[in-house]
Amino acid sequence: MGPTVDVVASSPALPERVDVVVIGGGIIGTSTALALAERGVSVALCEKGRIAGEQSSRNWGWVRRMGRDPRELPLVVESLKLWAAMHQTVGADVGYRTSGILYLCASEADVERRAEWLKMAGDYALDTRMVGGSELERLLPGAGRNFVGALYTESDGRAEPQAAAPAIARAAQARGAAVLTGCAVRGVETTGGRVSGVVTERGRIACSAVVLAGGAWSSLLCRHAGIRLPQLTVRASVLRTAPLDGPDGAAWAPGFAFRKRADGGYTVANGLSNRHDIGPDSFRYFRDFLPLLRMEWRHVDPRPGRPFFHPRHLAGKWRLDEPTPFEAVRVLDPDPVEGHLDKAWSSLVATFPEFGATRVVQRWAGLIDATPDTVPVISEATLPGFFIATGFSGHGFGIGPGAGRLMADLVTGSPPIVDPLPFRFSRYADGSAPKPYTGL
Repeated sequence: MGPTVDVVASSPALPERVDVVVIGGGIIGTSTALALAERGVSVALCEKGRIAGEQSSRNWGWVRRMGRDPRELPLVVESLKLWAAMHQTVGADVGYRTSGILYLCASEADVERRAEWLKMAGDYALDTRMVGGSELERLLPGAGRNFVGALYTESDGRAEPQAAAPAIARAAQARGAAVLTGCAVRGVETTGGRVSGVVTERGRIACSAVVLAGGAWSSLLCRHAGIRLPQLTVRASVLRTAPLDGPDGAAWAPGFAFRKRADGGYTVANGLSNRHDIGPDSFRYFRDFLPLLRMEWRHVDPRPGRPFFHPRHLAGKWRLDEPTPFEAVRVLDPDPVEGHLDKAWSSLVATFPEFGATRVVQRWAGLIDATPDTVPVISEATLPGFFIATGFSGHGFGIGPGAGRLMADLVTGSPPIVDPLPFRFSRYADGSAPKPYTGL
C-alpha cells in the first residue's frame, strides 16, 4: 500500500470543450495544468485514479540540481526557482526546504567521478562543491564511518511528495482548470490529421491540444494513438521511519539514501538498486535501451514480471466505447522489493547507529518511467496537437514545475523557458544515438 496522499476533490462537471486536455495527475500533469491556467488557457486535467496516486507521491522527495544530466540542468535551475516560490503560488506549504544534499564518496575513485560532474556542469554548478574533513563531519553528524569526501549542494532541497502535486492541482482548480479524478482517457480523436478531442470513460471533451503526462502508462496510450514511444519502467522501493532527531537534509551513499521528512521521520531507499520487471515492452524496446543497460547492469535487478494490464491490451488495441487498461488499474501499487529495502536499512543503521533507535513504519514501491537516454520527452509528437511530457527517469519530482512551465510554453507557442531541443520527441526517430547519463 502506497503512502497516504492529500485528497483533491474532483471538479463536478465534465466540460464539453477546452483548449487543452492534460492526461495524468502527477507532478508533471498538475504543473502543466497550473501553468496553462495561469495564462488563461482553458484546461481539463483527467486522472484515471487519484491525484499523485502513483510515482509522484512515492518518490524520495528530493529537489536537486546536483548530479543531473547536463542536458537537464537549465530546466532544473528554472524549476528550483519555481519550488522556492511554490508556497506563494499554490497558497500552501508543500514542505519545500533548501536543506542541502550530499553525495557521499566511499573512495578516491568516487571523488574523481563527482569532481568530473562539476567540470561538466560548468556555470550551472552554482554553489555545488566538493567537501571533506571537518566540514563533512559538520554536515553529516553522527556518521559511524568515515567517507573520503562528498559532493555538496547547499541550495538543493526537499519537498513532500504526498502534498505537492495535490496542492498544485488545487491551485489549478482555483484558476479555472477542471481537475477530473476517476476519469480515464480512453483515447485521442483527430480531425484533418490533428487532435480534435479525447474520449474519456465519462464522455467526450473537444480540444485543440492534448498533453500526455501519464508516467508509466504513457507508452501504452501512445501505442494506441499509433505513436512509438520507447519507454520502460523500473520498480523503486522506499520506506519511511518514525520521527527521529537525526541528520537534517538528504544524502546519497552506495547502498542507501535518506532525506528528512516534515513529520520528523525519514524517507529511506537503496542508493543503487532498482528492479525491472521483464515484460513484453522489455523485448519491444530492447535495442533502444541496450546502451543504457550496458552502463547500468550492476544497478538493475531484472526479474520476470506480470504486466499491470490485461494481455489483450499489450498491442495498444481497444475500442473507445469499452473499458480500457486505465480503468482496470486505477492506481499502480506494486509490492516493494523487500531485499533492496532490507539492505538499505542495514547499511544506513551501520553508518548512523542512531537510526537503530527508531522503527520502520511503512514500505512501498512505485514505477519510474524511463527513456533510453534518461532524458525526458517534453515535446510535440508526430501527431499535430499531441504533446508528450514523460520519461523523467527518476527526476520528475524535482524537475516537475519547470517541466510544466516548458510544456505550457510549447503548447501556447510562447518563448520557451529553456531550449527545448534536448527534450524533443523526434530524437527517437531521426537516427540520434541514445547517450545516457546516469550521474551515479
